[in-house]
Amino acid sequence: MVTVSNTQVTWLTQDAYDRLKHELDELIQMRPVIAARINDSREEGDLKENGGYHAAREEQGQAESRIRHLQELLRAAKVGEAPANDGLAEPGKILTVRYEGDEQDEEFLLATREEGAEGALDVYSPNSPLGKALLGAKEGDTRSYDLPNGTTQKVTLVKAIPYSG
Repeated sequence: MVTVSNTQVTWLTQDAYDRLKHELDELIQMRPVIAARINDSREEGDLKENGGYHAAREEQGQAESRIRHLQELLRAAKVGEAPANDGLAEPGKILTVRYEGDEQDEEFLLATREEGAEGALDVYSPNSPLGKALLGAKEGDTRSYDLPNGTTQKVTLVKAIPYSG
């Protein structure tokens, strides 16, 4: 049997990788604690009316989901230095853009949510409509993308600089 994974490679700084790895390790260490809570609550009797049991099961489900997400993310992560300061729009860069008809520039990080988790910048995924439109653009390029309301938005890449985390 052959399985094909369509996992995207995620570029992470070493700091972001270490932070996510630490979170994963902590979640794995909490598994026995949550299991013990479930077991203790189960022994209290009728499971249909046992709020502690259901809360502990919910917590376990959320923790296991986050563990799977982090394991997949870290397995496919590319850890390294910030991308080159070459003016190209690519993951790991802070993009300054100007939308058609707008006078002010807007800045955001082109990366995954995890990469920019602690920053003050908005984070747009390279897989978002805006991210896909700008990917590979050079400073000064204007690209178009479709908005949810069916209209098309033009955006110009003003500047692309590496994110330093």
